[in-house]
Amino acid sequence: MTEFQYCPLCGKGLTKKQVDGKERLCCMSKTCGYVVWDNPLPVVAAIVEMDGNVLLARNKQWPEKMFGLITGFLEKGETPEAAVKREIKEELGLDSEIIELIGVYSFFEQNQLIIAYYLSAAGEIQLGDELAEIKMIPPDKLRPWPLGTGHAVRDWLARYGARS
Repeated sequence: MTEFQYCPLCGKGLTKKQVDGKERLCCMSKTCGYVVWDNPLPVVAAIVEMDGNVLLARNKQWPEKMFGLITGFLEKGETPEAAVKREIKEELGLDSEIIELIGVYSFFEQNQLIIAYYLSAAGEIQLGDELAEIKMIPPDKLRPWPLGTGHAVRDWLARYGARS
């Protein structure tokens, strides 16, 4: 994310100061007191299972061979459960059912907190505006990746990947 330059409350410039033992951007005004806390953004992620396979998607902005989970930002007034189901509806046109919370993962590289769920979905896929394509992977062929949602895939495989 681009670093803020001006206070969103009063419009004065921001400067770095020590607050609670950390260097943070703060408003220069002596009366405003605004601090940019730069807290992580909550993101939901979905391990979507359809017909015994795991659905992976490629965002239109990603390289051709890069696929990942369905993800999206939690919106104001929305629970993580509602957010993950909304994302599946928006991106795939599918209704879904939550099976289990897989886990919560820090993604420091993107300043995000990922809340990952395992869901089942059925129906005809209709790609949303953000997706270029999807692929279905049998659980025994799925491999976790080293960052972000890859940790949720690792944990899901440990619980569900060795099915008979």
